[in-house]
This record gives sequence, structure tokens and C-alpha cells, in this order.
Amino acid sequence: MPNARTIETLIDEAEAEARREPFPVDEPVYEKARRDPLRPILFAGSLDAPVAILARDLGKDEVAAAQPLIGAGGKLVRAEIVRAHGGGKPEEALKFALLTNTVPFKPPGNKAYAESVRARFRPFVAELLARFWSGSQVITLGTEAFRWFEPYAEGGAFPASAATDARFDEAYPCRLALPGLDPKEILVRPLPHPSPLNRRWYSRFPEMLARRLGEVEGGR
Repeated sequence: MPNARTIETLIDEAEAEARREPFPVDEPVYEKARRDPLRPILFAGSLDAPVAILARDLGKDEVAAAQPLIGAGGKLVRAEIVRAHGGGKPEEALKFALLTNTVPFKPPGNKAYAESVRARFRPFVAELLARFWSGSQVITLGTEAFRWFEPYAEGGAFPASAATDARFDEAYPCRLALPGLDPKEILVRPLPHPSPLNRRWYSRFPEMLARRLGEVEGGR
């Protein structure tokens, strides 16, 4: 059935929510980029892609480019996506994946947003994934992004393996149930965050992402 709503309407509604009540935003970064700090940067890439990549929130490079996942970690992600599809320029990753965050804004000082802020913008990210994105496989980057999906897991909680390193080899079924929409079944495949500060996993991240992308391609 055709969508009565548009993605532009969803973004406008997220902006209206941002203007409804103050919350922390890194205003100097937006000012430097000449961007409205209350205009959400909700996604980049293809709504028809089979895989979505969900990270925590935006950084200064993402604000400057008005795209998620284009900083140091994002470049690693984009390079691996392109490599999985035979090579090419990093921007070609946008043909093969949807890139988004748990909150479509940049927090001050790159500190994680409080759960109350995530809760405010959860409906917009959930609708992006449930209504407008046609895929069903999500790769999450970092703990906050992975745990964002926990309310949609069976029983509202992930199994015990989700709290161990075993999660990086597992796929977690989730169901996005939104008012007015049929529930959407997805598979969530967690990975560590690809930050150079994440010394334990950073050197292994390209190989881990390549494996996850292979799982998506193989439908496992």
C-alpha cells in the first residue's frame, strides 16, 4: 500500500519535536557548519537498501556534511560497504546501505545523549526503519545503538548473550510495532563502535563488518 506519509513529513515532525522543548545540542558546531541545530539529520543512503547501519548520534563531520557516518569511524564503515560490492568511491556506499543514528542531532562534547532524549526521538527513527526503509537487516555500532533495539526484542529484553562478546557473532530478532503499521520483523547484528579510541576492537573492525555484511548478503 502506498505511503500516505512522506519522509519529508517525518523529518518536519522530528524538527517540531526538537523545537517543542529544549535539549542539549552542540550549537557551535552547527553554527560553524551554517546549519540549523534543530533541523534533524535523520539519514543518508538508500531507503531500498537491504541493510541499515545504526550508530549512536552525530559528530562534527556529520553535521558539516549533513549525513550520518562520515567521520573517522563512518569512513571505515563506508569503505567496507563499498568493498563488499566490488569496490569504488566511498560515497557509493550510499547506494547499498541506509545510515542513521539513535538521535538525529549532535550532543555537546560528543557525550552520549540521556535516555530521555533518545526516548523523545525514538518514534521518528523507528518510523524511518519500519515505514520508509524496505530492508530488514540492521548492523548496530556500539552499545547504545544495539540497546536501542532491546524494547523490540521478544519479551522486551535481549537474551544473556547480548551482554557478552558473543553478541558480535549473533543476530537478534526484533519486531518494530508502530501504531497504524503492520509489525516489521528485522534482524539486528551488533558490532563494536569503530572509533580509534576503542582500542580493543578498532583493528578488527573492518574484518568484523565484512563478515556481518556477508551474513546480510547470504540472508543468514
